[in-house]
Amino acid sequence: MSKLSPEYEALRKTVAQFATEAVAPVIAEHYEARTFPYEVIAQMGEMGLFGLPFSEEYGGMGGDYFALCLAIEELARVDSSVAITLEAAVSLGAMPIYRFGTAEQKAKWLPDLTSGRALGAFGLTEASSGSDAGDIATTAVLDGDEWVINGGKVFITNAGTDITSLVTVTAKTGENPDGSAEISSIIVPAGTPGFTFAPKYSKVGWNCSDTRELSFDDVRVPAENLLGERGRGYAQFLRILDEGRIAISALAVGLSQGCVDECVVYANQREAFGKPIGKNQAISFKIADMEASTHVSRLAYYDAGEKLIAGEPFKHEAAIAKLVSTEAAVTNAREATQVFGGYGFMNEYPVARFWRDSKVLEIGEGTSEVQRMLIARQLGVG
Repeated sequence: MSKLSPEYEALRKTVAQFATEAVAPVIAEHYEARTFPYEVIAQMGEMGLFGLPFSEEYGGMGGDYFALCLAIEELARVDSSVAITLEAAVSLGAMPIYRFGTAEQKAKWLPDLTSGRALGAFGLTEASSGSDAGDIATTAVLDGDEWVINGGKVFITNAGTDITSLVTVTAKTGENPDGSAEISSIIVPAGTPGFTFAPKYSKVGWNCSDTRELSFDDVRVPAENLLGERGRGYAQFLRILDEGRIAISALAVGLSQGCVDECVVYANQREAFGKPIGKNQAISFKIADMEASTHVSRLAYYDAGEKLIAGEPFKHEAAIAKLVSTEAAVTNAREATQVFGGYGFMNEYPVARFWRDSKVLEIGEGTSEVQRMLIARQLGVG
């Protein structure tokens, strides 16, 4: 896919206008105060952004995952905290229920999640596991008609907001015949006794997003809160993560494009030695390289997204898109800061925020090293 359809282009323009007019004027203040932008999230809900890839049956917009990625890219051109809140709420919060939930679970949880009235989260990562997501210590034991959950999760997005309604947790629920851990996914409603979360992390970037450490101390939930088939929790997660890599790639492309946009304006306005700094090839070539890497990264996630919505295998393309776009975002953020010079180190300029927000893109939802491992395995050399 190299050219957007009229429907996709209309969506892209609508979100771009919203990001410029509604997000940009308020996000810097939220970022400095490290506050969650509830008013912005509410407006995004009213626009239907949280329901983009879901069917109308559950309050969605009847679109697809690529439409979600376009929205994420345009938001990230202005701010990554808002973009990751949408990405995590849809890809990690609502999508597992949509993909694997029972009819009753979908009817109960999805309408609020697709409308943005509530946010969902996915509890996978643990302090001792990191990239080895299958090595988890959290347990869930079936006691009569209830699951009893004990353990903890780290780096969980959207888990502690005032509008969080649930966290889907991966836990060991037994042992497979080969001796490996049986891992299942279980829905834990917010407010369940024994389910607590720590104060928000003090992060380098993404200061407006909600990221917490979670604890489960004899948390009891109904047996019917099992999401999907027992023992299939890890496989479900891998499918969700493959999709999420495309969305993170879109976010990275948005950040990269935001760096280009800011640099073009600044290079034409800022003068040194009697002329705009953009007249110097050292600056103009730097911006040209940034634009080129952004364009290539966009084509990569478009390709992966096209395969996803066509029902074709996309794991390989998603890993490539995630790898090239996130590394491009880190480079562009660094170069944009250099173009701005001392002003690039001041938080009043968006490029400083972009610089702080970029690094985590090479880590979250599969590190760059994990992406290289996946690509190599697909080639038969890993």
